[in-house]
Amino acid sequence: MRQAIILAGGQGTRLRSVLGDLPKSLADVGGTPLLGHQLRLLARHGFDDVVLLVGHGADQIRAWLAGPQRPSIPVRLLHDGTPRGTAGAVLAALPDLAAEFAVLYGDTMPEVDLARFWACHEVDPAAAGSLLLHANDHPRDCDRVEQDSAGNIVRFHPHPHPKRAWLPNLVNAALYILRRDALAAWRDAAPPLDFAKDLFPRMVSAGARLRGYQSPEYIMDIGTPARLDRVRRAFADGAIGRAGLEQPRPGVLIDRDGTLNRDVSHLRRAEGLEVFPGVGAALRRLNQAEWRTAVITNQPVLARGQADEAALRRIHARLDTELAVDGAYFDRYYYCPHHPDAGVPGEVAALKIVCDCRKPAPGLVLRAARDLNLDPAASWVIGDSTADLGAAEAAGVSAILVRTGNGGLDGRHRFEPGFTQPDFAAAVGFILDDYRRIVDAGAALLAAMHPNQDWFVGGPARSGKSTVAAMLARELRQRGQPAVVVQLDAWARTDAQPGPGAWGGYAIDLLVEALGRANGRRAAPVELAPPAYAGRFGRSEWSRPGPTLPPGATVIWDGVVALELARRCGRADRTIQVDAAEAPRLVRVRHEAARRGASAAWREAEAGEHETLVRLGMAAAHKISLDGLLGAAPSGRTPLEHRPDAVAHGPGRRR
Repeated sequence: MRQAIILAGGQGTRLRSVLGDLPKSLADVGGTPLLGHQLRLLARHGFDDVVLLVGHGADQIRAWLAGPQRPSIPVRLLHDGTPRGTAGAVLAALPDLAAEFAVLYGDTMPEVDLARFWACHEVDPAAAGSLLLHANDHPRDCDRVEQDSAGNIVRFHPHPHPKRAWLPNLVNAALYILRRDALAAWRDAAPPLDFAKDLFPRMVSAGARLRGYQSPEYIMDIGTPARLDRVRRAFADGAIGRAGLEQPRPGVLIDRDGTLNRDVSHLRRAEGLEVFPGVGAALRRLNQAEWRTAVITNQPVLARGQADEAALRRIHARLDTELAVDGAYFDRYYYCPHHPDAGVPGEVAALKIVCDCRKPAPGLVLRAARDLNLDPAASWVIGDSTADLGAAEAAGVSAILVRTGNGGLDGRHRFEPGFTQPDFAAAVGFILDDYRRIVDAGAALLAAMHPNQDWFVGGPARSGKSTVAAMLARELRQRGQPAVVVQLDAWARTDAQPGPGAWGGYAIDLLVEALGRANGRRAAPVELAPPAYAGRFGRSEWSRPGPTLPPGATVIWDGVVALELARRCGRADRTIQVDAAEAPRLVRVRHEAARRGASAAWREAEAGEHETLVRLGMAAAHKISLDGLLGAAPSGRTPLEHRPDAVAHGPGRRR
């Protein structure tokens, strides 16, 4: 048996102007009373016993239950008599309740996977109960909590809140699963007794364990006319149904230091947090567009003993507080506390390990995708380091590199971006605005691409080749077609003086061999192995295997040398020239050269390539232009926003 109790005895004073004497539980939402939506949800998730605590409007509720819309599950009515508060009413009804039961408030509209919530609750049979928690766009007028890394609630922050307090945006959503025995000791507590303000804080102070279940799903109270109207609008446009966890959704997973806030070298205290301008407004756009969002961050300060979990929670509470000014929020925070290298005084030995959650390992991305039920092929990672790019690639998620923070110049790992934007706000604009336009521009190309084909994307430097190649691969994968981008700059030579001609800087013969090996993917996966050169921009050497081409994959060869490679191998019918207006392209070239600390020799080589590239492009089978979608270059911004020492030649600091 799975039981739920619904608290439906409230007076509904604030809704009197809208509902008159109608109880809140019978407020109409899309042609069905709120109570009807709750009972349908309970039935859908296997509940077979409902206890309805009633007071005001009990006769009207009883009449509705006997009418044509009566529910499919049994409902018992208990009159809660004298007002006792939410907790007081449940404590008075304990003799009629099961050993475990869910508690719903009669004035809330939930769209929650209750079976999933119940399963999470049952993982810890020693806990007194589990509370549904979520972030929202109005935390200042909500009861909030703090959780430790194990999921236990350690502190309650009831509304109203101090004006200058840094509090987490972790709201008590007024949906609980409780154990009767854990409540029995509190039956004699004097009413009125509220769960959030009275009983739960007392239980935690007395040593009881309450767990928090964080979810991005929809739950909102209708306690005021404005909120009732908001719920009705959300139901009418389908937003409530789309918020459930039963269907995969797109999400954006975001690195913290250097992406959302200034990277100050191992941030240890909330006082040192400096959020970049525009972050809150951009995040708000994602929230309003119904994208699920989470922070994914390496935090070796924990392993190094420079900060503890309480300090990290306080940093995130300050971040939440600043974002809430713009009505913005993250659905979850995920962090890796580990670091593989020992030797720091005061370090925590248990955290000095090799793990699967420290980026570029994909653990944080995979955990977020599981918890939030994300569709990896439709989701994004935004970050400033090669570790972010690697974690995204390993998890099968597209990444956008931002030029703030490390700007991809940390030199730690051999991952190159397909998409690059100046900062987080621009990355959000790209996702919500520009990306679909780029897809539309490439629609004819996508229609022509089939399994086991090789395509070649070329054009001048900074014309948008990598953006086009990454878009094509992402869209093919979303259609269920395997696709891999091979970045040809991995075959750029820096071990010796470049040879003569436009392609003297590339190991072109090795590229021809690699293309021949790629044909073997029709029978079995093929792993390409780029030569161990430092890379086109003089970075220190990396160790990373080349891309693996699965059977049936469409392979997209991306780089300035792509069209020449196609010409030499007789593949001219699948060539794509990316054209760009020359003036903004040259601005991007100069900015990127300065940002990467590129040598004068590289700049001269790029200039020498251009005439040849234009000639090859004229013969390309397909052409595409991203003019107006790439911009020129960030203005008024240094190449690295706070690290003048982090040039292309250095390995960068490990985060």
